[in-house]
Amino acid sequence: MSEPGLQIVFNEISAREISGLATLQQLDLLSKFRVTPHDLENLDEERFGKLEREGRSLYRYRFNDLRIYFSVEDRKVLVHRVLHKNSFRDFLFRGGLKTHDEDEALSGAGGFWELIDEGENSRAE
Repeated sequence: MSEPGLQIVFNEISAREISGLATLQQLDLLSKFRVTPHDLENLDEERFGKLEREGRSLYRYRFNDLRIYFSVEDRKVLVHRVLHKNSFRDFLFRGGLKTHDEDEALSGAGGFWELIDEGENSRAE
């Protein structure tokens, strides 16, 4: 029997970002985006990554040209951002960061964490 997935919750910003995608792309993404505790304990580097900074952990899910950044709390996947991969490449290039290890580079980039904080703070306002 397969392990149940975690409940997925979008904040206001990530919901807006996903709604900006073409309808078929939204449906395809949502049909494939599944996260189980096993996935998080055994990260498949083709689909998942993990970023850490100052005690915070954030996961990345790759789907085609999109990246979903999320955290996990109380069996809930909290989606912070849904972004096109090229926006990160541009960001990394402009920030002078090496792109050989996307997760490591993003973990050290303050601007990236500001994007995540913006999503978290949108719920509080």
